Amino acid sequence: MAVRAVHRGSLFRSAVSPPLLTFCCRFRHLSSLPFRRSSKVGLRFPIFCCVNQFPGYGDGCPRSAHSLVDCVTEELAAWRSRRTVRANVKMRLTSSGELLEDKLVNQELKKGLLLEFKRDSDRILLGVAERPDGKKNWMVYDQNGVTSSIKPQQIRYIIPGVENFDHKEILKFLQKAQENLDPTLLEIAWVELLENNASVTAEELAEMIFGSAEPLESYCAHLLLSKDEIYFTVMETKGSRSIYGPRPTGQVEELLRKKMAEEAAENELQDFIQLLLSAKAKPACAKPPKSSWLVDEKIRYKIESLEAYAIDACKSDEQKKTAGMILKAMGLTKTASSALNLLINIGYFPVHVNLDLLKLNILTDHSEEIIAAAGSLLSESSDPDEMNRKDLTHLKVYAIDVDEADELDDALSATRLQDGRIRVWIHVADPTRYVEPGSIVDRYLLKLWSAECGLEQIAMVIFIYLIMFRDAMRRGTSIFLPTGTYPMFPEKLAMEGMSLKQGELCNAVSVSVVLHSDGSIAEYSVQNSIIRPTYMLTYESATELLHLNLEEEAELKMLSEAAALRLRWRRQQGAIDTSTLETRIKVINPEDPEPSINLYVENQADPAMRLVSEMMILCGEVVATFGSCNNLPLPYRGQPQSNIDVSAFSHLPEGPVRSSAIVRIMRAAEIDFRKPIRHGVLGLPGYVQFTSPIRRYLDLLAHYQVKAFLRGESPPFSAGQLEGMASIVNMQVRVVRRLSSSSLRYWVIEFLRRQPREKKYRALILKFIKDRIAALLLVEVGMQASAWVSVGTQVGDEVEVQVEEAHPRDDVLSLKEFIRN
Repeated sequence: MAVRAVHRGSLFRSAVSPPLLTFCCRFRHLSSLPFRRSSKVGLRFPIFCCVNQFPGYGDGCPRSAHSLVDCVTEELAAWRSRRTVRANVKMRLTSSGELLEDKLVNQELKKGLLLEFKRDSDRILLGVAERPDGKKNWMVYDQNGVTSSIKPQQIRYIIPGVENFDHKEILKFLQKAQENLDPTLLEIAWVELLENNASVTAEELAEMIFGSAEPLESYCAHLLLSKDEIYFTVMETKGSRSIYGPRPTGQVEELLRKKMAEEAAENELQDFIQLLLSAKAKPACAKPPKSSWLVDEKIRYKIESLEAYAIDACKSDEQKKTAGMILKAMGLTKTASSALNLLINIGYFPVHVNLDLLKLNILTDHSEEIIAAAGSLLSESSDPDEMNRKDLTHLKVYAIDVDEADELDDALSATRLQDGRIRVWIHVADPTRYVEPGSIVDRYLLKLWSAECGLEQIAMVIFIYLIMFRDAMRRGTSIFLPTGTYPMFPEKLAMEGMSLKQGELCNAVSVSVVLHSDGSIAEYSVQNSIIRPTYMLTYESATELLHLNLEEEAELKMLSEAAALRLRWRRQQGAIDTSTLETRIKVINPEDPEPSINLYVENQADPAMRLVSEMMILCGEVVATFGSCNNLPLPYRGQPQSNIDVSAFSHLPEGPVRSSAIVRIMRAAEIDFRKPIRHGVLGLPGYVQFTSPIRRYLDLLAHYQVKAFLRGESPPFSAGQLEGMASIVNMQVRVVRRLSSSSLRYWVIEFLRRQPREKKYRALILKFIKDRIAALLLVEVGMQASAWVSVGTQVGDEVEVQVEEAHPRDDVLSLKEFIRN
């Protein structure tokens, strides 16, 4: 039997020493014990107490390990002598290889043996061999009471000294083994074996640390060795037998440092889990704000890892691993939806967070640097065209847009000439004075230089103009979502400096057009101007004024008349009418769990909408003609439609149904930067988008080119430069369109989800997808969906449907046709 104690970092064993349980050595928790440091390896070992509990081995009083030295001095000296001889013999035999081979001799498998085996990648079980299963496999009855067939290579360890083991005792055996496990013993055994450069089997380690190689002790030693990742490494394995050797000191120290770091990380993780659980348990009004999760660097990394996981945007495997560990610790599945729901439940994300906005990494807010530059431009910029602006403040000016519009780019005027013809004015906001491209900045620098401005002031001018120009190009367009607007320029600059404002003097570029009686262009001009907008109207109020036919609003009636002439003329040129229903949604307080949703459906054939769109198209045709006549590189837009036979769709009802059918076969638009190309869908020989320079970057580029010509200067950009910038901008514009479409669809589905289940909706059949499954346009909400419709219905028919399911987060909208008796 054996005694174990600490003596210069060694284990000792004596033939005349009392058995292990005589002293019942107990290792207390390392943090609560005094330690001494080994001078050889720099590790700390506990000083522990032994209690004599058996008759014949003392008086039962507690004694420290050091107090026992006097009692066992002779035994210790004799033991060391014998131990040295045995160690030398062992080392010689091991180095020859003969004994090492003997240690790896496997026990023959037979019925009644107790063995440990690997069930799958995660489970290690203990079982009793029952009977052979084929030539090599064995049927085993495991600790869970399950009988299964295992292969020899699944066996990890056969417990020695066991025959005819009763499978009913497996759990008891396991419990006793767990009670006897003391990982601190490995550290002491490692020091001893490292000193002697010796290797061990599980049974030999059992002899060292327990004083016995009985089945239970051997299995305990096997468990310690097989689970150890610090002190020992497998030197050789054959079947179920393994030989372990002590790791070098440096390697152990490195592994210990790694283990301590992992434990510290685990503690941090658990602290973070507690924060999540606490936030999750709080009511919505008391949840911590998003900013509170971003103060501490370590907490910020974990919460951002969860956010990246939720939107499938992890930047590294480490970030993905961190999010996975958090979800596992919270008892959640490792999915993006689990991460999303967790972030919503703790209040980090609102219930209706726009995931696409995060996934697409779209710029929304402007940096402090850009906002500061915008402030400088508002206070310091001058108007280079001040002396060449035509005063048009005598005109009545109508600005017509949606009611929530913040940026007003365009406005309209009309007068009737003495010969009865109509002259229309399309006034477009002039933002170029605030944001100049490089070549125009050079002109301002010459002025500054001639004014003897300092280099610091000149450098600041360069910085402010270029940073604003490049930031706008990177954004490409303003973003209009149901939950808010994200302008291309900083809000203060766009609203206060660039936008048209009712009753105030505003700089503009005005396009004047006189129309022939058939709607064609008789004459035109493009010039810098000053206007004073008279009315700011919504489409609804403009339509109402048109219906009232008020004498004092004759100019608005002239605009409507001009629009009708233009539409008729364009159709004669082959234009295709693609007007349909357009949905707008305004969400009030989108951060709330149940925000208010205001939904509007507008018909693009509405008189006011038709009026505005015709004037914008007219402006685009004039600018294209102006550019062509003056050889200006511009973003000329075109759209081939040579293969569209409109008469083939005459059997379909005019409006959304016919428009949908035509749009499906239309070819993609094209852009040429050198000369106009025909826009077949609009029925125009050329077209340039010019009327939204505050909202669209390509419109702004067109303004730079035109205004430079009006000043008598060369255009700032060549066709090649325009093409390069347009390729960057158009990529961003496509992304924004996708975002706008998905956001609008989300909130329409959310709107439908809140409606009574029995509510019925009118739906137009646009086409049949497969069999009786039809693509529908829901008239009341202006959104397309699909549903099965009854036999006998045709494209263009109107049916009634009800909403069966509506889940905006999953983009699920299920409709069912309602059939009246």
